[in-house]
Formats: sequence, C-alpha cells, structure tokens
Amino acid sequence: MKIIIIGCGKVGVTLGAQLAQEEHDVVLIDESAARIQGVPEEIDAIKLVGNGASIAVQTEAGVETADIMIAVTGSDELNLLCCVIAKKAGNCHTIARVRNPVYYQEIGFIQEKLGISMILNPELAAANEISRILRFPSAIKIDPFAKGRAELVKFKVQPEFRLDGLSVMDIDSKYHCDVLISGVERGDEVVIPDGKYVIHDGDIVSIMAAPRNSMEFFKKIGVQTNPVTNTMIIGGSKIAVYLARQLTSMRIRVKIIERDRKRCEELCEHLPDTLIINGDGSNRDLLREEGLDKAEAFVTLTSMDEENVFLALFAKEISRAKLVTKINRIAFDEIINRMDLGSLIHPKFITADTILQHVRAMQNTIGSNVETLYHILDGKAEALEFQIREDSEVTNVPLMKIRLKDNLLIGCINRNGTIRIPRGQDHIQKGDTVIVVTSQKGLRDIRDILKK
Repeated sequence: MKIIIIGCGKVGVTLGAQLAQEEHDVVLIDESAARIQGVPEEIDAIKLVGNGASIAVQTEAGVETADIMIAVTGSDELNLLCCVIAKKAGNCHTIARVRNPVYYQEIGFIQEKLGISMILNPELAAANEISRILRFPSAIKIDPFAKGRAELVKFKVQPEFRLDGLSVMDIDSKYHCDVLISGVERGDEVVIPDGKYVIHDGDIVSIMAAPRNSMEFFKKIGVQTNPVTNTMIIGGSKIAVYLARQLTSMRIRVKIIERDRKRCEELCEHLPDTLIINGDGSNRDLLREEGLDKAEAFVTLTSMDEENVFLALFAKEISRAKLVTKINRIAFDEIINRMDLGSLIHPKFITADTILQHVRAMQNTIGSNVETLYHILDGKAEALEFQIREDSEVTNVPLMKIRLKDNLLIGCINRNGTIRIPRGQDHIQKGDTVIVVTSQKGLRDIRDILKK
C-alpha cells in the first residue's frame, strides 16, 4: 500500500519505521528540513520537506494514488486540514491525530462531517490504559479485546504467589481457572510457552482470559485485585486531564502537582473534583508533605522522561504506591525495563499500534479482518484479534488438527459474546472473533496462522 505520513515527530517516525518494515511504500512529509534529516536512514521511505496542507506538496507525494494519508503534526487543526485536502485531491483513507480536550465531545461530528476515516487522540488512549491498570494495580499492563470481554494481563511473578517451579500444565491443573498463559519474559528472553514450560519467580507473565476469570485466578494465587482509592499525578498534561476525569468518575481521589501557575488555574477550571497543587513535583520535601508515602498510585506525566524515571525511583523508595511512568523519547529500553518502574506508558506506541491495526484491516481479504492489534512482550510479539467473516481452511476443524506456525497461540475465541479459552477439540466458526498471540510479525489474515 502507498501511505503518506505528514509530521515527522515521535509518532510519525515510529509509524514510518513500522510501516516501511511491513513493506509499504511510505512517504514522510515535514515542514522542518532538520526533522526530515533526522529521520533514521534505515527507514526505507521517500522524505519530502514542505507544508503537508499544500495541494502542491501532497501532489508531489503522490496523494492521487495513495491508499492512506496520516496526519500527525503538532497542530490538530493542521492535521484536519491535511485530511480534508487529501480526501478531495486523492480520495484516499485519512487518519488525523487530534489531541486537544476541547474537541473531545465533538470528535464524532468532526469525523463524520469532514469524511475522515479515523481520528486518534494519543493522550486519551494513554489515559485509558493507565485507568485500566489502576483498576487492577497488581498488573503491569492490560490490553483489552472483544470490546472488553477478554483481556491480556501482564504481571510479575512474586515468591508469595507460589508459582515458582510449576509448569504451565501444573498451574492449569492446580488452579482450574479458565486462563491461558500466553507469554513469558525472562531477562532478555521472550517465550510463547507450551504446556511444559516452567515458570519462575521474577518472570513477567501474560495471561489471556475473560476479566472475571483473570480476577478468579489472581485471587487464588494471592494477588491484590482491588482498585486504588487515591492517586498522585505529577504534571498537568493533557493525559493528566483525561486521566483525572476517568479516575474521579471511578470515585478515586486524585491530586495533581503542576509547577506552572497558569496551567494550574486552567486545571482547576477543567477538573473541579481534583485537588490541584501548584508546586515543583520534583521537590522531595513537597512530595512528602503531600503524602506520597500514603499514596496508593503514583503517576509521572511530566514532559521530561528523565524526570519521570527519577521520580518513579524515588516513590519506589519511600512508598508502596503503584507506579506508572510515561516514557516518550528514551531509547534505552533494555535499561529502562531493568529498573522496575512499574507500568511503562509509551503514547507514541499506543498511537502507532492503533494506526497499524487500521492499515492491516484494509489489507485483509474478505475472509477475516484485524479488529485489534497490540505489540506485546517488550515489542517482540503481537496480539491480534481477527473477525472471521467466511469459512476457510482454519474454520470447522479441531484446533489440534491445524498446523499452526511456530511460536503462535490461539489465545481466545469470542462467540456471540461468550469468551472461551480454546482447547484441542474446539474449532473456529464463521462469525467468531479469534485472538492470536505470536512472535511472527505482520499477520494480516487469519489464514496467516497456518504453517506453509
């Protein structure tokens, strides 16, 4: 597919790299020559300097033959204008990033009236992910599927869970919970386990289940499942606004510490039920005065990754709070992951996954369609949800008789709203949605799960 990306910031470059890796023809556009020059050479894309809202620039980029145009500049209004022009000039699918909370209630109207295929709000998506985690603070990450009827939950195995030395089959037979262990991270090793794989303390384990069944499993192994009752947020960003609204609606007390006085006044207007503190969130004495030692959750949302990391490390030392750390730019993933900063939130990856899901869906045959996509297990694997639209060689056959690709699991089948963790005798039917976990990248159709 031919894809034009306007805006070479963090999201644009991340997206360009992933789409180019999937062998799409990518064109990157940015007004800043410095940004274009800063795009890594290994990204196989055409790079143009110019105003993405200019018809001449879009024409030079090939909008008339493009399949998708994605606008992710720093301006919501410019993104929308780019999409309108692309729609008229090329009749391609259009995707716009719109971040301002002012437009939050109007997104549906804007999308329909301007004919835009998808409008994305990375800050809202990040807030959604954080609020899911704070509902279940023992989780590191929760990815929802089947409209929330199933979820992939990542957690760290602690000695008190008594899972050390048990195989996946042992855990299944001991606890009799309808869950599937779908992935294990151990140091630099990432595994999609079979039944004989043995779990050890310190492993990062991902399980697939319906929410009720995952809660039952965690209660049996002694994991706290109650949501937090109070949260301290450092930084009054857009994410903080969306998150505070969600948490207060869940009756979770929220305190935001923001150093800019004018921004504090704006936050007070937008968040009447949230306590806003004007102060330096990196001041240790202030954090102690505001009760960090008693906080049940501590969320760092400043614009500086380094500050977020150091604040999380400090909170870890003086409190037992659930830590959520936003990371935008730091590229040293292997070091960050070793620091045990709680749940890491990467807004650029959340946005890129959502757009990739849309692109994959457009590529599918009529047999199936990608409904949901997440990069999981430290980015080394994918979890995809396929809508089964017609019968094929993977339907109406017991799963035990299907020759699946290596390092691939059928994680879950959603049939008419009922979630089932599949066993060997189960089979896929037309109308199901099927969740697949695999380290095989780039699956676009349910038939891609088959070994050639």
